[in-house]
Amino acid sequence: MKLALTFAALVSAVSAANEFHAMAYNPKQLKTGDCPTVDSVRGDLQVLSKYTNEVRIYSVQDCNQGEPVLRAMENTDWKVQLGLWINKDDKVYEADKKELLRLAGVFDFKKQVSSVIVGNEAIYREEQTSAQVAAKVRDVKQALAKLGLNIPVTTSETWPSYDKQLIDAVDYVNMHAFPFWEGTHIDDAQSKVFEHIYDLQKLAGSKKVVVGETGWPDSGANYDAAEPSLKNEQRYLQEFICRAQLEKIDYVWFSAFDEAWKPVSNASDVETHWGVFKGDKTPKFKSPMYDCSKFVPSSKPGESGSDDKDDDKSSDKSSDKESDNESSKSSDKSSDKDNSSEIDELDEDKSDSDKSGSNDEDEEDDSSSGALSHMNINMVSVAASVVALTAAALF
Repeated sequence: MKLALTFAALVSAVSAANEFHAMAYNPKQLKTGDCPTVDSVRGDLQVLSKYTNEVRIYSVQDCNQGEPVLRAMENTDWKVQLGLWINKDDKVYEADKKELLRLAGVFDFKKQVSSVIVGNEAIYREEQTSAQVAAKVRDVKQALAKLGLNIPVTTSETWPSYDKQLIDAVDYVNMHAFPFWEGTHIDDAQSKVFEHIYDLQKLAGSKKVVVGETGWPDSGANYDAAEPSLKNEQRYLQEFICRAQLEKIDYVWFSAFDEAWKPVSNASDVETHWGVFKGDKTPKFKSPMYDCSKFVPSSKPGESGSDDKDDDKSSDKSSDKESDNESSKSSDKSSDKDNSSEIDELDEDKSDSDKSGSNDEDEEDDSSSGALSHMNINMVSVAASVVALTAAALF
């Protein structure tokens, strides 16, 4: 029995190195952009189930996304962050709100819906003011309350777009931050994103700050000092997730899949390369996708290791606009074009990125072992040792 339990702990440790708090997900067909079906969503969730049990979608009404997603999640432990789209035309918002309330009468929102997100970078795109978005957040909260639903309601904006009236309206602050779109070198990306988190935490006061979108593309043209590559995508993934776990910051990874149907002409050719999975739904990285056993933050909580010169750049260019309405926006980020990188290159990138997540700590193990004593223990190694000891005791 003890041996079996120890093996279970070992499996759990390995599994934890593949876990994402939540992933951004557009349920449209990956290659064509056709509307989803219940079966197509179930297939996507089956792939993602090894890595997360929560996704974020950006509209319930566009392409009728809400119903197949909720239907596919019935009788499961899946959670969804339901989005309502906002642009200059308030009829779009009203249609999404109407569909949200209809779905609330059909599905078990208390079990399946973790939050409702009213708008996605509408302020950044200058399609709505902070006051207008805040009013819509309150409108949705009131509508859900009338149905007896006490579900967290927020919006989702780039970190510079938040002000006091918007923070006062939301149940938690949902921020987007993309060091890539600030032209930040990968060496400084970890410090940059957490600098923004800390700044917004100060502004938010007692309200929780969640990273609603962050990620790094694996292919395409450089953006200033930011270079898209498999190696950099995995390095950023490892450094961000390990630090978010260390500091207990919830996040939505952008994004689940590469999506070939998304437009690329209005921003850059990175738009279809933000997924953790390629267009054929195979993972880009070998398991485990990240390893936090030797991770050391690049700067202490509350401090920045990056150059302030990037602050005024278009970091807020971030994010995927998970709706057809977004085809004209210059920062659609995600998608597929089935990354065709060679397997051997991917293996090399994986090895390199595993090392990079610790800021080259491997080279300094002898001098820094004491400093590392407070960091996460390598659970896999510990579990394996216990297995060996237990087996020796039994036999």
